[in-house]
Amino acid sequence: MASAHLQQQAIQAYYSAISFMDAQVGKVVDAVDRLGLGRRTIIVFMSDHGYQLGEHGLWQKMTLFEESARVPLIIAAPEMNGNQRATSKVVELIDLYPTLADLCGLTPPADLDGRSLRPLLEDPDRAWPHGAVTQLSRRAKQDPFKGYSVRSERFRYTEWDGGKRGVQLYDHEKDPHEGTNLASDSQYAETIAEMKRLLQESMKPASRAEGLKPAP
Repeated sequence: MASAHLQQQAIQAYYSAISFMDAQVGKVVDAVDRLGLGRRTIIVFMSDHGYQLGEHGLWQKMTLFEESARVPLIIAAPEMNGNQRATSKVVELIDLYPTLADLCGLTPPADLDGRSLRPLLEDPDRAWPHGAVTQLSRRAKQDPFKGYSVRSERFRYTEWDGGKRGVQLYDHEKDPHEGTNLASDSQYAETIAEMKRLLQESMKPASRAEGLKPAP
């Protein structure tokens, strides 16, 4: 394990990178405004993964915890009521293609996965019953397996190898840092059943792409 000093340096470097990136985004936005393009420009800021800085004793990415699975996502589009407002609703990166097509007045392919986020851009507080799935491969010796995690607005539910190698449930309303696994708590049996159904439903696009079937 790295020394406390090295860990502190890594955290400082990461925060410095965030500040630098924020400044560059500001330059792009300023240029769009200066050129008079704001009324016909859609700006999307996103990343492909989060990053752990010692949470759960882990660093970098490649986990199914919130710090690794959650990404920054900002969309600014002309004439959207939700501009400059945050939402607690859960979305996926595969939603970006249909969203941009919708905002540009284009018809996306009929078999396209994901859904347009335009309703949330117009009203960030509207009902949004969808989940977001993250998957991860574990390269165990001679026995690789996958973990699948689904996030709802309140809960995160994770299955390793279809539940055979572990199940996790975290209540983000009470435990935003995912420190207490509730999977074995009988009080959450109904929630686990609901989240399992949400996982199976949310996995369908990925399952089609990989030729897989969700665990029963």
